[in-house]
Amino acid sequence: MLTRLPSLLAVALLWLLHLLPLPLLAPLGRALGGVLHRFGRRRRRVADINIDLCFPELTSEARRQLVREHFALLGRSMLERGILWWGSRARIESLVRVNGEEKIRAELAAGRPVILLAPHFLGLDAGGVAITMRFDIVSIYSTQTNPVFNQVLLAGRSRFGDQLLLSREDGVRATVKAMKAGRPFYYLPDLNPRRRDAVFVPFFGISTATITGLPRLAKAAGAAVLPCVTRMLPGSTGYEVTIGDAWTDFPGPDPLADAARMNAWIETAIRSMPEQYYWVHRRFKTRPPGEPRPY
Repeated sequence: MLTRLPSLLAVALLWLLHLLPLPLLAPLGRALGGVLHRFGRRRRRVADINIDLCFPELTSEARRQLVREHFALLGRSMLERGILWWGSRARIESLVRVNGEEKIRAELAAGRPVILLAPHFLGLDAGGVAITMRFDIVSIYSTQTNPVFNQVLLAGRSRFGDQLLLSREDGVRATVKAMKAGRPFYYLPDLNPRRRDAVFVPFFGISTATITGLPRLAKAAGAAVLPCVTRMLPGSTGYEVTIGDAWTDFPGPDPLADAARMNAWIETAIRSMPEQYYWVHRRFKTRPPGEPRPY
């Protein structure tokens, strides 16, 4: 119990903060982000390296400002997660708008499984909760090392509807079965994989380790792939989830080309709001043989 006390206190504080209106909570989140930027040297270094690699055309000062804004929004996303975990349905509906849910319904009505391609933007959890308020989905989660946070995270992501959360050990078969049973798959494929699971295709002009799970799952389930991007709106106006049109001619005959197509689309989405991508992740950690790691 004593070892869990700091985590329990952090959760209790997050619960208390979620009672604040967003116009008060959002500035507190930005302030937290400033503290994380100032003292989180390890994660700040990762973000600096990522943004230097991906945006060499920007001046050094512009890149540093991009990192500072990223941390401000990272702090916001951390505090505002309390609203998603404990706020009422009415409050979440007022804060998170969803555009294009009819595209999901149309595919399901036609009997076609659906994959929602959701890159790691900071509003990802807001988008996920908004989707679960409308559909019973399947998604994959990584077990957190902290048991308190793991329990809160699982409860928060499954509080609406009948959600199926699979661990990475549950495998492809269970995911495909769930999709074929009519559950949209909320899929996050853009984290750094192990070399044995990766192919190397361009991402911001860098040969980047990428999994081919998207085309493999789409082929196995006969699923439509619909892009799903969540944007944090300026100030304290909430979030906007946009569901795009189903990709045509996907998957193709070449998994490498499919992975490159996915990365190109994610890059385009990032360039529309570069401060909102999850830059504190070591996306370029796994390198082709012989290449040094940048971190």
